Amino acid sequence: MDDKAHAALRGGPMHGRDGADSPVSVTRHGPVAVVRIDHAPVNALSKPVRQGLLAAVRTLDADPAVAAIVISGGAGRFIAGADLREMALPPDAPVLPEVVAAIDGCSKPVVAALDGAALGGGCEIALACDMRLGSPRALVGLTETRLGLIPGAGGTQRLARLAGIAKAIELVCGGQVLKADDALALGLLDGVVEGDVLAEAIARAPGTAKRRLSTRPVPAGECAEEEAAAAEALKGAKGVPAIAAAIRVIRAARDGDFAAGLARERAAFLALRESPEAKALRHLFLAAREAVKVPGLEGARARPISSVAVIGAGTMGAGIAAALLDAGYPVTLVERDAEAAATGRARIADLYARQVTSGRIGAAQKDERLARLTPACDFAALAEADLVVEAAFEDMAVKGDIFRRLDQVARPGAVLATNTSYLDLDAIAAFTSRPHDVVGLHFFAPANVMKLLEVVKAARTAPDVLATALSLAKRMGKQPVVAGNCDGFIGNRIYAVYRRHAEYLVEDGASPEAVDAALEAYGFAMGIFAVSDMSGLDIAFAMRQRRAATRDPNERYVAIADHLVASGRLGRKTGGGWYDYDGAGHRAGDPAVARVIAAARAARGIVPRSFTPEEIRRRLLAVMANEGAKALAEGIALRASDIDLAFVNGYGFPRLKGGPMFAADAAGLPAVLAEVEAAHAAGGTGSEPAALLVRLAREGGSFAAWQTA
Repeated sequence: MDDKAHAALRGGPMHGRDGADSPVSVTRHGPVAVVRIDHAPVNALSKPVRQGLLAAVRTLDADPAVAAIVISGGAGRFIAGADLREMALPPDAPVLPEVVAAIDGCSKPVVAALDGAALGGGCEIALACDMRLGSPRALVGLTETRLGLIPGAGGTQRLARLAGIAKAIELVCGGQVLKADDALALGLLDGVVEGDVLAEAIARAPGTAKRRLSTRPVPAGECAEEEAAAAEALKGAKGVPAIAAAIRVIRAARDGDFAAGLARERAAFLALRESPEAKALRHLFLAAREAVKVPGLEGARARPISSVAVIGAGTMGAGIAAALLDAGYPVTLVERDAEAAATGRARIADLYARQVTSGRIGAAQKDERLARLTPACDFAALAEADLVVEAAFEDMAVKGDIFRRLDQVARPGAVLATNTSYLDLDAIAAFTSRPHDVVGLHFFAPANVMKLLEVVKAARTAPDVLATALSLAKRMGKQPVVAGNCDGFIGNRIYAVYRRHAEYLVEDGASPEAVDAALEAYGFAMGIFAVSDMSGLDIAFAMRQRRAATRDPNERYVAIADHLVASGRLGRKTGGGWYDYDGAGHRAGDPAVARVIAAARAARGIVPRSFTPEEIRRRLLAVMANEGAKALAEGIALRASDIDLAFVNGYGFPRLKGGPMFAADAAGLPAVLAEVEAAHAAGGTGSEPAALLVRLAREGGSFAAWQTA
């Protein structure tokens, strides 16, 4: 008997080939052996976990003193899925299907005790067991399609046999995570235990019969239901090839040959694993984990936040207040007078009313949230708030006045945040006697919906204030990205360059429609000119006016948008901007805009030329990556992956492309540099190739490798 077998019999930790303790241990409870996984933080199925599980199951199956086996992830856990970092490497034995097959083939009953998340591969392990018991906090789901994959260890085949083809398509293609009671109703759990789920599993294991899902026939189902489930899944696929693959392999379960179904599933999984879409989605998943790891915050504890206030009840302020209400906070909403405060409350009430109508929340939830909202028109109402978010007009004088007054009324230790999009955060902090309490919280409209929260660190922002902002983002369900202080921070700084070069393309011969069509074909929900119309051309105009005095005369300036603003075309809100809009909001080109563009070209002596969609896409992606490289070199962005997160979650960059820095690596940095050099020739000062991009392109490097180093 080998060392692993001896360790299993003794009830101690097993050891891997290198002698290190395994994250899998075995303890004995009479005839029941408990196999416990302890691999912080979520028991991901890394190679040591797979090795330990396989060794334990095989050893215990051969032990005549063992009558039954329980698999546990410990208190509050089970197995939350694969170790995604291993996905970038060739599959390494033992692979998950081998572990799952050992559980399925075990001659003794195996019970899964779920006290937390059983997702992805963790769910596949649970489905291979003969009984699944969960606590009320158990979560169950095959979530691989969220990462551009399908289950690869029998999940599609076992779920189809348990819940039927139509339901399996719905659950797998939707990447649904079921709470304990919902999983029980579908048969994914055999029981929900209010007390100690592990103790109950140990008690029930000896009397559990073998019930292999692999031997079950697929339940009879209505063809119409299956067709409807497949159609619904494909409708929401949004270009993810895993959806069609999942439907195909789930339907193949009807053939009845489990082994053939496994082979089809595994082949599809391995092919998808290497797809560009899956690589992009894995990149973003791992980027989200890294984004909250901020140097200098080691040991910093978030300040307690029990009440918050928002200054400004316009569209942005109302959205921020709603996002805070959604997170469970009581919110004081401060405006300049009682009428404006009441209007702000009505704006939030209308927002919730629309959510009730759409079914997103119930009427009781709307009433409960509004009950925690207190409109006010006196800064004295801010005295007890733990966090104050300023969301007033984007003007330094306005913000200066607000922060001077805040300095007088806010309690000591309160976090003072500004939602500024462009303004100098250090200058705003200087209006107070406590700049260490000031942080930027840049929300994106609509603030209660958009996932990105740009957390901006001023020169003197205290570590615990930054930690508080990150904790707040987590509670609000936002994706935080930490940025340094500069004009536009990360997102708007890069976006301004992107927009500027889109306007160069138009002045040089492309139409706004052609630019937007190229971007939308790439995967953007909306092209840049349509987005400008939605946000309002006057917003960008005000920013350009603010920068006019310091603009380098050698930077190319396109005045087309200024002429549109001067003619009253401010975007959707006036019925026309770069496009015309009908009553339903549908856009169309306008000959008047074409005439403004033609006049601008003529004034500069530009002979217009045509651009292919590929040329448009290549130019705009290159300048985004180039400006991102400058932000990295200056320390404004901590990581290339942070830039990707910002653009995917705040600017509509297609998730399946991974973000501008990921896309630049995929295109090859020498090609990106060549395009940036052409962009520099077109744009002049401000469009120079970033030194970091030049170095990486010449050295054969990448942003991903630079970040790791």
